[in-house]
This record gives sequence, structure tokens and C-alpha cells, in this order.
Amino acid sequence: MVRPEDVDGPSWGELSDRILSERASDGDELAFGEIVRRHSGLMRAYTARIVGSVADADDVVQEAFVIAWKQLPNLRDGAALKAWLMKIAGREAFAFLRRRGNDQPLDGIDIAGAESTNPEHVAVHTARLAALSRALDRLPEAQRTTWLLREVGGFSYDEIAEQTDLPVSTVRGNLARARSGILIQMEGWR
Repeated sequence: MVRPEDVDGPSWGELSDRILSERASDGDELAFGEIVRRHSGLMRAYTARIVGSVADADDVVQEAFVIAWKQLPNLRDGAALKAWLMKIAGREAFAFLRRRGNDQPLDGIDIAGAESTNPEHVAVHTARLAALSRALDRLPEAQRTTWLLREVGGFSYDEIAEQTDLPVSTVRGNLARARSGILIQMEGWR
């Protein structure tokens, strides 16, 4: 087996995402391994915030990488690899939540004392989360990704701009439109 350190030229860590994605789309498993090494930590942190569990996030990220490996030849801009992977991870995280259903508690949600055992409160809370998920699904991809990175991931505007390869002004606009769209769709929950 060829190890990355045995390959002549720049080390794997020095190669750009564009070059790695091109090599991986040609079937280079070592290049894809570097993509996984480079981006799995961020994807794991991001999906853990969405699904509420590190163990579940590991499963989501693994599935996201399986999808990415299969769809990598369709990636048009290798420089946008990180944003593309984050989109896949986000979609898989929300798909995981839908598959999990309403009977599983969301560990990341803090429900106060006695209200947490009140069936009516739990039902309303679960319905509100489902409505939010539907509202997010209706947003354009760029707005949904921006909103998730900011509101769920806690990323700064600059970090989101870097993540999505968009200017900060576009990030701010996407976030404003996403928030507005969600507010309109969630009007009944005020």
C-alpha cells in the first residue's frame, strides 16, 4: 500500500481541496482519505449540533462521506469542496432527524423542570421543531446552509463566508432572507 508520505511532491496537507477532489474523483482513495481527514472534524461538530449527539453525528458524517465519494465526479468546482461537503452533511443530519421521528428526545434541547414531563408541552415543543425543520427545508440551499452555520453551528459571518466561499455581504443577505423566510413560515408559532 502506498502511504501519502511515500509519494513524491507536496505532502497531502499542502494540496488544495480542488486538487484533492480532482484526484479523488478519478478514484484516488488516498486523496479521498485526506479529504476525510481534513473535513471530518468540522462536519462532525456541525452535525452534532443538529442531531444532538456525537455518536449519531458520527453516523451522519460517515453517510455523508459515502454520498460524497459516489457524487464526487459531479462536483463542478473542486475549490468549493468544503461547502459542498457541509451541504451534504446538513442534508443528511436533517434526514436523520426525520427518520428518527418525534419519539426520540433531542439531547441538545434544554427543557426546564416540570414542563419537560408535561405531555402537552412536549407535544407543542416537538411540533414546533418539526415546523422549523419544514421551514428550513423550504429555504433555498444557500440560505439554509447560512442559517444553520450561524444559528446551529455558531459560526461568525467571516467563518461562514470562508466555509461557503461567498463574500461576507452575501452571507449577511442570505442570513437576513433566511431569518425572514423562517419568521413568515413560523408565524403561527408566535
